[in-house]
Amino acid sequence: MSSPSANLYKVKTIWLLSSLLIYLFIILSNGVAAQNDISVTNVGAIIDLNSRIGKEQKVAMEIAAESFNNKSSTHELILHFRNSLGEPFLAASAAEELIKEEKVQVIVGMEYWPEAVQVADHVKNQSQVVPVVSFGAPLITPPIIQHRWPFLIRMTSDGSAQMKCIADIVAAYNWKRVVVIYEDDGYGGYVGLLSLLSEALQDANAKIENHLVLPRLNSSVSEPAKWDEVEELLKLPTFQSRVFIVLQSSLPTVTNLFRVAKKMGLVRRESAWIFTECITSLLNPQGNDDMEGSLGIKTYYNESSSSYVEFQKEFQTKYAEGNNSKPGIYTLRAYDTINVISQAIERMPNNTASTSLQDMISRLLSNYKGLSGDMHFNKGEALLDSPRLRIANVVDGKMNRDLNFWTPNVGFSEGLDTNRVDVVGKVIWPGNLSRTPKGWAMPSVEKPMIIGVPGKTSFSKFVKVEYKDNPDENTYDGFCIQIFYKVLSHLNYPLPYEFQAHNGTYDELVEKVHNKIYDAVIGDITVLADRMDKVEFTQPYMGSGLSMIVPKVTDEEATWMFMKPFTWDMWVVTSSILIYTMLVVWFLERPTNPEFGGPLKDQIGTAIWFTFSSLFFAHREKVYSNLTRVVFIVWLFVVLILTSSYTANLSSMLTVQRLKPNVTDIEMLKRTNATVGLDGDSFVYKYMVEVLEFKEVNLMNISSEYDYTGYFKNKTILAAFLEIPYAEVFLNKYCDGYTDNTPPNRFGGLSFMFQKGSPIARDFTMAILELLENGEIKKLQNEWLSPEEECTKNSTSNRPESLSLDSFSGLYVISGATSTFCFLLSLAIWLRRFQLQETNEGNASPSNENIWNKTVRIVKFFKLRDLEIPNRSPTFASYIVDWTTPRWGDYSPTSNTPEQPPVFTPAEIECTPVEHTETRV
Repeated sequence: MSSPSANLYKVKTIWLLSSLLIYLFIILSNGVAAQNDISVTNVGAIIDLNSRIGKEQKVAMEIAAESFNNKSSTHELILHFRNSLGEPFLAASAAEELIKEEKVQVIVGMEYWPEAVQVADHVKNQSQVVPVVSFGAPLITPPIIQHRWPFLIRMTSDGSAQMKCIADIVAAYNWKRVVVIYEDDGYGGYVGLLSLLSEALQDANAKIENHLVLPRLNSSVSEPAKWDEVEELLKLPTFQSRVFIVLQSSLPTVTNLFRVAKKMGLVRRESAWIFTECITSLLNPQGNDDMEGSLGIKTYYNESSSSYVEFQKEFQTKYAEGNNSKPGIYTLRAYDTINVISQAIERMPNNTASTSLQDMISRLLSNYKGLSGDMHFNKGEALLDSPRLRIANVVDGKMNRDLNFWTPNVGFSEGLDTNRVDVVGKVIWPGNLSRTPKGWAMPSVEKPMIIGVPGKTSFSKFVKVEYKDNPDENTYDGFCIQIFYKVLSHLNYPLPYEFQAHNGTYDELVEKVHNKIYDAVIGDITVLADRMDKVEFTQPYMGSGLSMIVPKVTDEEATWMFMKPFTWDMWVVTSSILIYTMLVVWFLERPTNPEFGGPLKDQIGTAIWFTFSSLFFAHREKVYSNLTRVVFIVWLFVVLILTSSYTANLSSMLTVQRLKPNVTDIEMLKRTNATVGLDGDSFVYKYMVEVLEFKEVNLMNISSEYDYTGYFKNKTILAAFLEIPYAEVFLNKYCDGYTDNTPPNRFGGLSFMFQKGSPIARDFTMAILELLENGEIKKLQNEWLSPEEECTKNSTSNRPESLSLDSFSGLYVISGATSTFCFLLSLAIWLRRFQLQETNEGNASPSNENIWNKTVRIVKFFKLRDLEIPNRSPTFASYIVDWTTPRWGDYSPTSNTPEQPPVFTPAEIECTPVEHTETRV
């Protein structure tokens, strides 16, 4: 039997244990309730954990998830990683596993678009469709992508912006040919990228010369040492272009590519290397000594923001393999993705389907500011407001030299908000070159430029080759060769070269340049449209076209040659002024000059003889009237000018033999089926058949300029069709017997020929323009293509033109005005005398007398007056005195009394001596 104290002790013990159990139960109950209140979201992440990008993305997503879990008391984000190894089928298998086993509510990752496609197709076929957020994007966005995968969200845009940026770089430095290099992904993803780049380069007037597909390092080439033997890389030195663009490739592939290229001498002066962001992000900030001078493209993001600095510190702490490297755009994009999902989960109501999670993500992305930039969501794609790219330069083995910005709307600019500039920035190129590299395989002493020269030309003045036993000792000369030497002296760099004579056709020369057998061709090459598709031409140094050469025959229409010094208008006006002057002289001389007396026909004959004989200064008749002398002086001056001009022009016409072509036009040759000659080694034959529509049977190839004259003389050909430069040379030598006829058909000119995209062609163009502007080519043309001495003398042998009325109109006006003035003055004098005589005779006409009657009396007075021959020639002074004497009206013709002085006849008045001027009014 126990004591009361013992029982009390047991009771207390039981009570304490019960209280403790109750307390523990309460605590455990509260803990379970708290745990049940936390919402857990499973997120699947499918990335290539073996790649550097995948490792960095894993760290970034873990930092974002940890940050969210630490801040949220109601939500927890759990990441489930799966390694895809960059294989789409592994990624699809991982997605299926994540959905079924881990019950993930969203899947992120898939750096490459083929992975995203495979994952999206598997998710679509699952009973529970979850949102898929892809880090990759198609190179060209298909228009039906949203209808096929409405749950797929892309966190980046396609590659078109980068391709346009590369094309602008190529255009900025005026490169015409590029070589594209990329790694085989096994799924043909490079096809779309090449299409984008090719289209962008076309807008920049450039072209892809060749493209190389390199094997993946983990496939056929597992050891870096074997890269020296990769067949594709061995092709690099054979390309003329030295502008290399590296597209999507892994870091090991890029590293080995540059190592081998540098060993081959392709990463040096005059070369340029450009690579895309997928490579730039792997090199940032570490570069590679083999990549010195290369340019990389990267997406711009603000590295000075507090959020970026904070993330960078934590990233460098947790990413031990990074060697304190900065997080790149792919890392930031992964970090932003988890942040967007975290915010979407936190804003969602509980027990919401996965489709609502997708809607919430889309809403957040519609206006989201992350470390990778400001984004908006559009048709399943999270895009930057405007892709802002920046060009980086590898200097001292590190990609830490940022250059200018690039945006689609502006192009290159020094800042985000500044105006457009035309250059990338101050680039240090491979070989520490500060100027723009040529981007071309430049000739060297060891490997000189191979230049083809036409070995046999129809006209040796353009190109002449003197062959020696040793082809290396051949000598080259001619107009074209001398221009080439002048161009070399204007280049600002040495150009080692080697001439090689080619005895084939000009079309064969074009093909040899196109097939890269010759680097260039120097000679009389005509620029044609179909040739420009294959080769690059310089600025033409001489015009070109097709001209027809025909023999000349003597002009037999010389019967009326004496009439040709003057035009018909000139003859008519000259005859008119001659007749007019004759009539005025007759009118003035008839009253006083006995040689103009007698019957009217004798008077007219004398006047005609007098006037015409004055043309040859052979007149013998005396002139009595001073007014006639005035008229005659002016007329003799006119005659002097006319006879001198007539004699000079007629002499010129008779001295220079008048020649004309015996073939007038092309149509006549075709109608008569005449045989015509042409250059046997040119495109002219094809042009004659296809354009001018000559029959081939009527065309005769002539290989030498010296054969044309023989064929013309024996009538084998009636005409020859030559390019204008050759026609000028021919006519300069045979100017006395041949001429060109019909307007020429113009071509592109004579030029030098280079391989397509050659920057040397551009330098030659600049030099030729300078030579044209400073007259150097004109001097060479005068030296090599000048006419023969005989042709130089006859260079002005064109038939002189007939003299027209315009040249003598002033002279005729003076002569006509003088004659008219003298005629009117004389007429006024005679009318005054008639009036005075009528008054003295008392026959003054009444005011109402018929005009006809008055006119008849005036004519009779003029016709019937007697002629008195003076003893001496009249003087102009006596004429003036008699005009002013009052005795004109005081004398009567029938009385000699002082009361009625005699009336003088007009001849007497004209010849009245000076002494009669004693009495004046």
